[in-house]
Amino acid sequence: MSQTEGARLFRETWIAGVRQHYPGEPKAGYVTPWEDTPDWEREAAGSVYDQVRQFIEISGGHTSRLSREQKSRFVATCWTAQMFKHFDEPKPGYVAEWPDLPSWQQETDADIFEAIEKAAI
Repeated sequence: MSQTEGARLFRETWIAGVRQHYPGEPKAGYVTPWEDTPDWEREAAGSVYDQVRQFIEISGGHTSRLSREQKSRFVATCWTAQMFKHFDEPKPGYVAEWPDLPSWQQETDADIFEAIEKAAI
């Protein structure tokens, strides 16, 4: 899968996760379709996709043994690094520590890891 296809997978899984886990009506920006996603966000999604895919590969596919929390933390950490790359002063919510993220976001990040994992097999 190319980085662009991986970025789309990331975004589509994010939107599905938000719709499943977010309490109430999510902000419009959380569910913006790929075509309307800003370039920086597409690039960040592609970079995180690549990091997760490489992690799965160098782990010999044994990431299936990680807990959902471990998977979620990995995605969140990779995303935080991208926020520091793209913004001089990112919003605090963009770079929050994993325990400070809302549960809907933690679950969505785990969904993203597992979608990439499934695509890598």
